[in-house]
Parts: sequence; structure tokens; C-alpha cells
Amino acid sequence: MTRFLYFLLSLALLAPLYAEDRPNFVIIFIDDMGYGDIGPFGSTDNRTPNLDRMAEEGMKLTSFYAAPVCSASRAQLLTGSYAPRVSVPGVFFPKGNKGLNPAEHTIADYLSEAGYATGCFGKWHLGDQVEFLPTRQGFDTYFGIPYSNDMGRVATESGLKVHPLMRDEQVAELLEDEGQRRITREYTEETIKFIEANHDKPFFVYLPHTAMHVPIFPHPDFTGKSSNGIYGDWVEEVDWSVGQVLDTLTGLGLDKNTLVIFTSDNGPWASKGDKGGVSGTLRGAKGGTLEGGVREPTIAWWPGKIAANSSSDAISGTTDFLPTFASLAGVELNPDIKIDGKDLSPLLKGETKESPHEAWHYYKGTKLMAVRSGPWKLALEPQSIGMGFSEQPGDIRTSGRLYNLDEDIRETIDLAAENPEVVQRLQKIADAMIADIGSGQAGPGVRPVGLVENPVMLYPSTAQRKSSKAAEPAKPVNWKQVSLGDTVQTGQVPPVAGQPISIHATVEANKPHGVVISHGGSNIGYVFYFDQGRPVFMVKPGKGVENRIRSKATFSGEVNIVANLNADGTIAFTINGDSKTTGKAQLLKSHPQEHLDIGFDAANPVDKKAPGGNFNGQIHHVEVITGEKK
Repeated sequence: MTRFLYFLLSLALLAPLYAEDRPNFVIIFIDDMGYGDIGPFGSTDNRTPNLDRMAEEGMKLTSFYAAPVCSASRAQLLTGSYAPRVSVPGVFFPKGNKGLNPAEHTIADYLSEAGYATGCFGKWHLGDQVEFLPTRQGFDTYFGIPYSNDMGRVATESGLKVHPLMRDEQVAELLEDEGQRRITREYTEETIKFIEANHDKPFFVYLPHTAMHVPIFPHPDFTGKSSNGIYGDWVEEVDWSVGQVLDTLTGLGLDKNTLVIFTSDNGPWASKGDKGGVSGTLRGAKGGTLEGGVREPTIAWWPGKIAANSSSDAISGTTDFLPTFASLAGVELNPDIKIDGKDLSPLLKGETKESPHEAWHYYKGTKLMAVRSGPWKLALEPQSIGMGFSEQPGDIRTSGRLYNLDEDIRETIDLAAENPEVVQRLQKIADAMIADIGSGQAGPGVRPVGLVENPVMLYPSTAQRKSSKAAEPAKPVNWKQVSLGDTVQTGQVPPVAGQPISIHATVEANKPHGVVISHGGSNIGYVFYFDQGRPVFMVKPGKGVENRIRSKATFSGEVNIVANLNADGTIAFTINGDSKTTGKAQLLKSHPQEHLDIGFDAANPVDKKAPGGNFNGQIHHVEVITGEKK
């Protein structure tokens, strides 16, 4: 059935609802906020009176899940599908040729077709090319920065790093870093204008704040006002923003007809210290699938429909927004588009206390890392404490661990041996999902990512004021300071385009398994990894070209690696000084856009055959040298 026929069917189904008010929807989506960062979830460091009020008048969802990183989480929210199903497993970058496929049917698509006004105000991060922007994904209007606030590029004329502040499909302004101090306020003001302009018709507001992503930029009105440094200052500004939205709805008499949900895209970037948030009672942080990496501080507010001062520990997540909103708006979903989300409206209205989910699946990248059903969580793969941590506790480095989250929220007591029947049941649930969308490799249920040819930068050099200030080059990486779990910005890596590359590393593990170093993504890059003790070196010089060599020998214990992409295009690696494997390849055509990861591959993997998760041992040293082979 065509999309047009579904549109007509939706109109027919909606006809009885036009006689009464259809609910409005507002999603306030915070970036990198931890489970323990706001008062309703136990924070005593940050003052959040408006969120306190929201929780007192609404429902806390204490087992609400997202994905471990930005783009994946946003794809889940808008499509109702786990991120790998829509081929958004990681993070998109500026001038990338990939984005959320416009063929997907987002919340905004469904609601717009049903007569809703739809607006997006804030961080998009699902592709910055015109074909992927919110206005091509069901939103009537957009205002915001299309990616993270650490992804600015240097404008060629000014020599300054800037971030494009967009209105619809045009760059309205190029913001230098200090300009970011305005954006929380401006997102809020644009949201309020949109609500006021559409108060007499149903509307959907998606407010994905740039806060609390590093670097931290609170407005001057909030700077220095909290007792928790600049992080606390920005939390308090976010709380102010929430209050402005709730007050606007109440002042317009829309509060009893508007469902507002506050949540975050992933856990806190805790490795940033006092510039990152905290996970509270949970273990883990952003980038990992321990509870602290993906369980979010979530509040649902709908006076008169959601019981005041209520709480639910039923499993729910970002995938549930789409089917819940569709149900409440009387919108028929396209049965030909499979989603993973469930309708939460009976739970929110107090008609049931049970989760509509049999299980929640914890994906990191394309790898299924864990599965939860009821209180039980089975860790299928070795876990990570979170992005940027150099040391990983040994107890989370093995697979097959079983936790009872009701009794052990910090995931420290492995109960697998005592509960084999629970392990078997959860493994069966995991196997069914793997058969559908895969784990490490795409399954039959995966839909294609959006692609464009010849991606362009959003802003020309003439769009920024002239300045004599010179650009500050990215600080070169200090290889002596990197360790497992680190991500190195691609601009800090020596240029590799057209250059010989030499990787030197020393690792230690009992039968090494996992990525040692990865730089790039699915179009271009290089990666060295172990597959059950067997070394593999893969070079991807350009789109559609893969050059891979694999040792027939297996190794264990301390392993010294030298892997070379030579000037003549050949590739080779030597293990422990004497075991050599060679093959043919080509030099890289360009420097990868994606960052360099140590011990894992966080975004679109260079090699889909590489193991997911984190390296299973220690990485004592790793270094990339360019130029003539050392």
C-alpha cells in the first residue's frame, strides 16, 4: 500500500477525533545527562525546581532506556526502531554522506500527515546534508545546530572554528564557541513561539537540547550560580527551560491536553570529570551498555491524565515514543514498517503497571551487548564502563554474566551459575533479535541508511565575518597517554591520506579478541583487531574497496604488533617480530572523518567482520606513524 493511501486511511480514522481535542506532544531531549543529575532522581548537587515540580505533577519512569550514543538514540526516538534496524548504529559527522534515511516514517511524518504542526528546535545529529535535515523528515520547521557542539569546523575565510545555527534548511548564523552560551535560551524561545503560534491546533514539539554535551556553555545569567560548577550551571539553565515550556502550556490552557516527556539521549560523559554528569545509583556511563550508559532520568507530565507523584519501574524506552503518540493521536501505523517500540499509553494513564515489553535489547553499535527481561539482565558480551575511561574493571570483561537489577542495580553480582534456566530464557530472546537485525553483522530486518553523493559543508567561507585571528590547529595526539577506551579526534591523528601508515601496538590477553585500533568508518579507514586470537589488519582506501589480511596462527599472552600499509600499496603485519602476513592494498584516498578508537569501534565500523564490544585484554601501547615505514 502506498504512503498516500495510508495518508487517506489515517484521515478516515481520525475523523471521529476531530470533534474533541487531540493531545499535543512535547519531547524535551537532553544530551549526555546522567541518571543522577536531577533532583527527582536523587541529585543534591544540582537545583532543579521545575523538574521537581514536573515529577510531583507527573510520573517518573525509572527503567527508561536509550542507546549508548547520540545519533543512535535519536534514530530510535524518531523511528520507533532499535538503531541498528535503521542502520544508525553510531554517530554521524559533519559533511558525511550518511544520515537517517528519508524513506523512514518518523513520528513527525505520521503526525504531520494527521494534521499536526511539527517543529524541531535543537541538536539534530541525524545527518547534516539537506536530504537528511528535519524538514525532510516530517518537521514543518527547524532551528538548531545539526550535530554535537564539539564538531565545529574551521571556516576557511575566518580561520575560526564555528558551528552552523540553522533555520529550516539554511545556515542562519555561524556560532563561535562562546556563541553557544545563547543556544539553550534560543531553543526555548523558538519552542515557545511555535507553541503560541499553534495553540489552536494539535502540535508536536521535539526539543533536543545541545546541553549537557561537552564543551559546557551555560548562559551568562546562569554562569557561576550553582554550587556544582559550570556543569551545575547548565543543568539549572536546562531546568529553567523546562519551566518555561510548562508555564507556557499552562498559561495557554493547554496543559491538560499536552503530554510532555523529559529524558536524555544516553548516560553522562563521566570521563570528563567535573564537566560531565553522574550516573547516581547506576554503574557505567555514556558509550557503554551498563545501566548508567543507557538508563535515563525520565519524567512524563500530563495533568489530569497521568497521576501526580507517580512512578513506574516498567521497562520502556525511546523506541516507544512513536507508537505511544500514534495511539493517543488515533494514527494508524504502516504495518509494512516493522518497529520495536510499544504503546505506553495504558502505563502512563495508570491502566496497567506492566511493561508492554517482553525484553529490552541493549545494542552498542551493531552488536547486541545485553538483554533484560523483568529484573534479569544477561550481559552477552564484555562491557565497558564508558567512553574515555582508560581502565576497565575486570568483572565486566567476561560474557554470560547475569544480574538481578531489583537486588543489584550496580551490576556487581553474577548469578548465572545459580540460574541457568534464566540464562537460557534470555539467550533465546537475544537469539531471536539477532536472527532479525543481527549482532555485529546486519540481519534480514535491517533497513538501509540514507546516502547522498558528494556531500558538502553547510557553510561557505563568505558566511563568517573576516578576522585576522589564526585558526588553532588540533593538538597532536600524545600516544603515550592513550589507552583502551579512548577516542582520539580525527584531527589529532597524523594525516594519513596518500601516506604509508605504520601501527605499533603491544597488547596482552588470554586469546586476544576485539578491536585494538580503528580509525574511520564504513567508507574509508583502517582497523587492526584480533578474532579469537588471530590477528586481522584491514584497510579501506575508499568506498566499496576492502583489503584484509588475516593470520592463520593464533596468539596469546603479551603480543607485539607492527602493521604497515606501505608506499607501494602492500599491507603486512608482523607479530612478535617473526610471524609475518602480507597482502595487496591501496593508500587511503582521504583522511577519515570519523575519529580513532582504542580498543573498540564506536561508530560505523570500518570492518563489519570485526568483533563488537571492547578488546578483551590490556592495551599497553598503541601508536600510528605516517610517512616512510619506521
